[in-house]
Amino acid sequence: MITITDKAAAKVREIATEEGLGSQGLRLRVIGGGCAGFNYDLYFEDAPTSTDEEFTDKGVKMFVDPLSYQYLDGTEIDFVDGLYGSGFKFGNPNVTSTCGCGSSFSV
Repeated sequence: MITITDKAAAKVREIATEEGLGSQGLRLRVIGGGCAGFNYDLYFEDAPTSTDEEFTDKGVKMFVDPLSYQYLDGTEIDFVDGLYGSGFKFGNPNVTSTCGCGSSFSV
């Protein structure tokens, strides 16, 4: 299961409205890269594929491919807005280490 905080859900809805994305869902992926091995990837997509895991939390539809899901199960998505910038933050219980800047992870 993947969940999203109230603040992150509000930000997703805000972006979708500003970009005119209507009822699209949020695609979550894990891709190779970064100093620790993996990066998170988020973007809007019209519909899930036939093999996707689908979640809806706080009104936000989320689609996750099976390969990414094995790394994302149990993750909570938050949105942080701080002195050094803003963005989505992933509380992923599967992570064993991250890089120094926190933009990539390993499991």
